[in-house]
Amino acid sequence: MSYAIVGFGKIGQALAHAFARKNIEVAVASRRPPEALAPQARAIGPTVVAKSLRDALEADTIILAVPFGEHREVAKALPSWKGKTVIDAMNALVPPEELNGLPSSAFVAKAFTGAKFVKGFNHLIAATLAADPIVEGGHRVVFLSSDDEDAMAPVAALAKQLGFAPVKLGKLNEGGALVHARGRVWGQLIFQDLFKKEQ
Repeated sequence: MSYAIVGFGKIGQALAHAFARKNIEVAVASRRPPEALAPQARAIGPTVVAKSLRDALEADTIILAVPFGEHREVAKALPSWKGKTVIDAMNALVPPEELNGLPSSAFVAKAFTGAKFVKGFNHLIAATLAADPIVEGGHRVVFLSSDDEDAMAPVAALAKQLGFAPVKLGKLNEGGALVHARGRVWGQLIFQDLFKKEQ
């Protein structure tokens, strides 16, 4: 399985820290050229590799950590997203009417034709996401939701590999609504820093 993070702001860097902590290789890309990201990527860890967007999108699993409006540009970079898993770690700070009444991830998913699409890693602030998820005798929770049940399993496996406790919320418009921002209204689980004890 190969991984890429598209977007190298606070959330993208926080996720890169999570991969680096477990020595899992991850490509990072943004609008800036790879050489502009390379020093920061190297500082996070040797497994974090700055690449061009085109090269980063060769990964099997792509985490979207760009500002919400930029997802369309990323989507246009590939003619088809078949065979790819896309994890939406963005929060949409736009009025709900701009999303045709859909949860933001369902709206974004339309742009990534053919991809397996999962909402995840979006409910924690960057500093918390970057910190070691193994705390207080348990694992920090990440919430996952998707309209494609099969898509959730590999993302849950990745979350576990990174040291998080994945909690599946079901479909985007069902449990997933709890981690969606709608305009100025935040889902009840956003910013909730929860832990799950080892069973």
